[in-house]
Amino acid sequence: MANTTSFSTRDLGIDLGTANTLVYARGRGIVLNEPSVVAVDTRTGNVLAVGHEAREAVGRTPGSIITTRPLKGGVVSDYEAAEGMLRLFINKTRRSRNRAPRVIVCTPSGVTGVERRAVLEATSRAGARSVHLIEAPMAAAIGAGLPVYEPCGSMVVNIGAGSTEVALISLGGVVAARSSRVAGDALDAAISAYIEKKHTISVGARTAEQIKTAIGKDTQLMVRGRDKVTGMPKSVQLGTETVLEALDTPVQAIADAVNATFDACPAELYGDIMERGIVLTGGGALLHGLDERLSRATGMPVIVADEPASCVALGTGRCLEDFSRLETRFTPPAAVA
Repeated sequence: MANTTSFSTRDLGIDLGTANTLVYARGRGIVLNEPSVVAVDTRTGNVLAVGHEAREAVGRTPGSIITTRPLKGGVVSDYEAAEGMLRLFINKTRRSRNRAPRVIVCTPSGVTGVERRAVLEATSRAGARSVHLIEAPMAAAIGAGLPVYEPCGSMVVNIGAGSTEVALISLGGVVAARSSRVAGDALDAAISAYIEKKHTISVGARTAEQIKTAIGKDTQLMVRGRDKVTGMPKSVQLGTETVLEALDTPVQAIADAVNATFDACPAELYGDIMERGIVLTGGGALLHGLDERLSRATGMPVIVADEPASCVALGTGRCLEDFSRLETRFTPPAAVA
């Protein structure tokens, strides 16, 4: 039975991602989905804009203003920027100004104690009354509707922008897990490097991301950029198979992380995965043909979850709705400084 008193409607679940941050408000669902980007005034250190507004300013700001992503590999790399971003996101989504919200935040499964403390403190200082952490693969599995509390094995591969996390879950706990920094950003970098090597065209991260997203929707992709040899504008057409070739190395690294997790898998749970399959979550799960590629590499059926990019946020929200059942999975609450 759900605990209806532990958390109130003012409380929030946050999927603090390298590329995007999603906020789930209890009773309202996902109320915010914005880029994890911050515009900072270098003269004062003040955060001027976050999310969509800050992302639109990339490359268009004066020298005194910089845009940054305060998380790398799913963990806080710029504490002050992360705190400012969280404060503005929390203020944007909270309904009551009279009492600070309690917050659940997702973190990668492989984070260190120092990295966990950075998330706790940044969220507390951003305006949370108390903060609890849950591992992102567990939240992703809950959001994908996997039977995480049953005595059977469920495997989730959560592919974010900064990290890929593989977890084998049974009876509400993580039996085996692997974390890799090869994820969405690495896929973008592989596309950029391939185009530069084969066609001498320099393309930015946003263009590479657009190419990655377009795979499978169009058989031919037109890429425009600056020729690094002549310095002149240049256009080239890329086929879907060509782009998939460019992604072969990072995709193989993700497959290796999955296979490494199987090495620590008990025989009984291995049979469950053979029957139920591996579930892909995270924005990277939307990559065209990734499920088939991983299925060939692992010999297991691979399924893409419904709304994979939202699974972690949805799972965090379900923790808000039924907090008592998962209370032992959370860190002790952090006091607001």
